[in-house]
Amino acid sequence: MKQNSLSGERRTKVILQIVLAVICVIYILPVLTVVINSFKQNTYVKSETFALPNEESWNGLENFIKGMTFGNYPFWKSVLYSVVITVASTALILVFTSMAAWYIARVNSFFCKVIYFLCVFSMVVPFQMVMFTLSKTADKLHLNTPWSIPVVYLGFGAGLAIFMFVGFVKSIPISIEESAAMDGCGPVRTFFRIVLPMLKPTLISVGILEIMWVWNDYLLPYLVLDINEYRTIPIHIQYLKGSYGTVDLGATMALILLSIIPVIVFYLSCQKHIIKGVAAGAVKG
Repeated sequence: MKQNSLSGERRTKVILQIVLAVICVIYILPVLTVVINSFKQNTYVKSETFALPNEESWNGLENFIKGMTFGNYPFWKSVLYSVVITVASTALILVFTSMAAWYIARVNSFFCKVIYFLCVFSMVVPFQMVMFTLSKTADKLHLNTPWSIPVVYLGFGAGLAIFMFVGFVKSIPISIEESAAMDGCGPVRTFFRIVLPMLKPTLISVGILEIMWVWNDYLLPYLVLDINEYRTIPIHIQYLKGSYGTVDLGATMALILLSIIPVIVFYLSCQKHIIKGVAAGAVKG
């Protein structure tokens, strides 16, 4: 009986490994396709999309050079705006949502419960439902620049962040904060000196998720920013068009590769923190 159960478990593990391997291949295939086609000439990208580059189709670094020098808008400006928006948005989300989550978890009043459920509800509201109203509101409030659009990202990123932070704060013993209050710490000092360092696992995981979201986001900057003056990397890639709307797919693939490399490296180096943060935030709440 034991041997039969062990063989059944092994068979189940083998099947699961095969299924997971197939899923991994499916997810990796689009990335490999981008890598392969970023080094091929444009005509071969269209005709031999999944073929490896050969002597005839190989284009070297020409696609990268053309993509970064195409048109009259420099690529380095797009990189700069993407970095500014991503860093500022992530910083705002981490600071303000962690403070809000601490207040919600500790006060636990009816008002705080309403705010919490509204934040959770915002996670399931499709962006398409509010995008036109948002664009008009952002114009009126002058939130249509790279220096002010992080405020808009704060509103959209607050739902997930508060949900994760509240769950983690509830797992922190309140006696620690009471001891700090007895030693003369006020609420602000207690949060930044006691609570915030304890939120490190969730801070890292939320920060990684928000960075990946803001860096790759196309629709929100396209609707809010003046695209003739401010272009993020996804918008810059969208405008790699020649006459009559023709698109150089080789140059497009090259810039897509350049844009996803930092995110992939960043995610692979920090993925263990994501798992720890999500698990820590799921302890309570």
